[in-house]
Amino acid sequence: MNDWWWRAITLSDYNTRVVLCGTILLGIAAGLTGVYLLLRKRALLGDAISHATLPGVATIFLWSIMAGYPKSLSLLLLGAAVSGSLGGLSVLALRHWVRVREDAALGIVLSVFFGAGVALIGIVLRLPGGNAAGLESFIYGKTASMTLADVWLSGGLALGVWLVIALFSKEFTLLCFDAQLAASQGWPVVSLDLLLVALVVTVTIVGLQAVGLILVIALLIVPAAAARFWSHKLRWILSASAIIGGASAAIGTLASASFEKLPSGASIVLVACGFFMISFVFGRERGCWWMLLHTARLKRQQQQHHLLRTLYELLEATGQIDDTPPNRPSGLVSAMAVANQRVWNQREVQRVARQLQQLGLVAVRPNSYLQLTPRGWVIARRVVREHRLLELYFLNNLAGSEGDADRGADYLEHSLAPELLWELDGRFRDSDSDPVPASPHPLHPRGTVPGTSIDSEKS
Repeated sequence: MNDWWWRAITLSDYNTRVVLCGTILLGIAAGLTGVYLLLRKRALLGDAISHATLPGVATIFLWSIMAGYPKSLSLLLLGAAVSGSLGGLSVLALRHWVRVREDAALGIVLSVFFGAGVALIGIVLRLPGGNAAGLESFIYGKTASMTLADVWLSGGLALGVWLVIALFSKEFTLLCFDAQLAASQGWPVVSLDLLLVALVVTVTIVGLQAVGLILVIALLIVPAAAARFWSHKLRWILSASAIIGGASAAIGTLASASFEKLPSGASIVLVACGFFMISFVFGRERGCWWMLLHTARLKRQQQQHHLLRTLYELLEATGQIDDTPPNRPSGLVSAMAVANQRVWNQREVQRVARQLQQLGLVAVRPNSYLQLTPRGWVIARRVVREHRLLELYFLNNLAGSEGDADRGADYLEHSLAPELLWELDGRFRDSDSDPVPASPHPLHPRGTVPGTSIDSEKS
């Protein structure tokens, strides 16, 4: 057992090397095609096409028995290609011309073609000498039976997929992201859809012997879905999907060769699902872990902006703020006044103040007093200005109350793009040098009345 396992891992067996090359080529081609299939929102199209290949395979198998010809892999794959193409065209015809919903069209084509395939297999089993063992490999996959000729065929088809994607990458990108824009600019949307279906059919017939028609959909979709967690740029998604597809095929094939009675198709799919789970958790752009970190960072930034704005407005309410950049720290404001204004507890105020102190924006003084540094004044002024521009927009255009405007500005100000800020301000100038709009509501600190102290003093 150990010697057999070692020979499989070190690729000492000729058959292992052949199968490994074939599955890696398949994984890369499926990964590239699956990205466009996923972005086109037609993930189940591959499932319908893969099931639609069964009647073609069964028909050629039945014809071979009746005509007395030996089983030919090339003819079986040709039958699968014709039948799968008819399935894909049927989905597009039902979608574009009959106006059937796409999910209904996929369900109709999948069930009808797969039912026809099962019926034909039943006929094959009843014929004298109708051994359907060869068909089982197309349903469940049988990677170990791949020969060098099969690998050359898989490699040629995979290379064709790569070339088509390289030549039509711009057209496929436009089709996937905005098909209506592509049609309005004169691009042949239907022809591009047909070309995408042809790619899916090609990958499907290549994957029939490796993973079978039931699991080939996983090889098309799972690597592409996993790659989406790592980047928002299409070229990186394509690269990541190809790498994940190729690596899944390689690891699954080696695992199947290393352990007896471990199906290769299932191993490849399970490895791909493992990559998906890793991407789901640790993906750099959309993974759960990084999303949690980003949310925590955004919440911390929002609290810091709220504290800066509160300090600025409390100082402004007592006349300690003008529109000229200071050369020394601002007046003192007690943490209690900030807590009352923000409806925070003092511990939370102290925590956020210490964060701002580390950034050089706030100075924490004895007896829980806070000051804006000159740099903190610049940041606080920018935050206040953006907040008030949004408040004025809500009041002038949405006819909301002052409280609604304040809450709406609190919600949006942290994600306000500079272009939107310029549009709100009505002029294209640097926001740091523009004047701060007057507050649309009176600046009365909580618990006080106009003209009373807010427990602050000038430094």
